[in-house]
Amino acid sequence: MKTISRLFLIAGLASLSACTPSQKNMEAQEAASEGKNQVIETIMSRRSIRKYKQQPVEQEKLRQILECGINAPNGQNKQSWEIRVVNQEFISELDSLNRSLAIAKGADESKIRHTSYGAPVMIFIANDTTYDFSQVDCGLLGANMILTAKSLGLGSCCLGGIARTMKLPEAESLLKRLDLPENYNLLYAISFGYPDESPAAKPRKAEKIKFVE
Repeated sequence: MKTISRLFLIAGLASLSACTPSQKNMEAQEAASEGKNQVIETIMSRRSIRKYKQQPVEQEKLRQILECGINAPNGQNKQSWEIRVVNQEFISELDSLNRSLAIAKGADESKIRHTSYGAPVMIFIANDTTYDFSQVDCGLLGANMILTAKSLGLGSCCLGGIARTMKLPEAESLLKRLDLPENYNLLYAISFGYPDESPAAKPRKAEKIKFVE
């Protein structure tokens, strides 16, 4: 009798364990269906971050950001961009140059910010000047990287002014170190890192949207 009881107990446990994975899958699917759309949530919660923690970005996360970047839509699959990830030494040299240029223009030293806003990673993006839609491609590339960063818990900020600085005669040596092809123009940069602030959303002008019939 004891043997039969044990057999029934074993069979019951086996049956329970067999059902558990499917039950968990169903619960996960129900939770997903009731939750928010993750893509939309990422887009709507993204903010430009100008204050970062002194915490390095993991290489795996950086690789994911870059991989998602180059998988952005682009005209005729030309992939008309060049991407340069610079190290801390490069960022420090650029910081120093930017500071000296700002002081020379009479800027208040206490108000001069770091070129990357203190982020540990800075990525430069250049466009192909021989292709008229290359800037669009580079914009889509950057958007993919920014949204990927947000989904991985990182912050980012587009940096347009630093591209102008890089084109000044004083920055010639830094620009050369990016080793861009002759027909490429440095378009902008993006800083990446762990955010140390949570800025509020800025209002958007919905009236700029019009449906044409």
